[in-house]
Amino acid sequence: MGRVLDALAKSPYGDNTIVVFLSDHGFHLGEKHHWQKATLWEEATRVPLIVSAPGHAPARCARPVSLIDLYPTLIDLCGLPGYEAQDGQSLVPLLEDPKAPWDRPAIIQYEPGNVAVRSDRYRYIRYRNGDEEFYDLKWDPYEWTNLADDSGAAEEKARLAKWATDEWAK
Repeated sequence: MGRVLDALAKSPYGDNTIVVFLSDHGFHLGEKHHWQKATLWEEATRVPLIVSAPGHAPARCARPVSLIDLYPTLIDLCGLPGYEAQDGQSLVPLLEDPKAPWDRPAIIQYEPGNVAVRSDRYRYIRYRNGDEEFYDLKWDPYEWTNLADDSGAAEEKARLAKWATDEWAK
């Protein structure tokens, strides 16, 4: 990817070309007794994302964001008007400063009724049957200890649960 971006920078198109690189999401290779992609845990939902845009220096940002944020980001970078009902939020503030305040978690959905909400530190999962999982990724990056019933995690779990949708398209 670095070679492509270096070549672009040296070309006549380097000052007016936005590059977005992303890939398919992860895959469990036996973790948590799964050999598949279809889970709401970190291993299966993480996606590599690179956005290179004129006027924005290369930087690494560790904030979790959603792919639904790409449309408003591209609209913003191109100077085009968005519209009120668009989903997502522009990532341009994070392109300008990777440590900028970011109060939105990434929201992941898998089939109607199953949702995960991922903040900088925590992951909340709610399944269609009402079961919940909650992980502190700082201390448990592989999501082995479910803290959903831990009273010490209740406040943070409730904060993330507010982002989990209850409405699903037919």
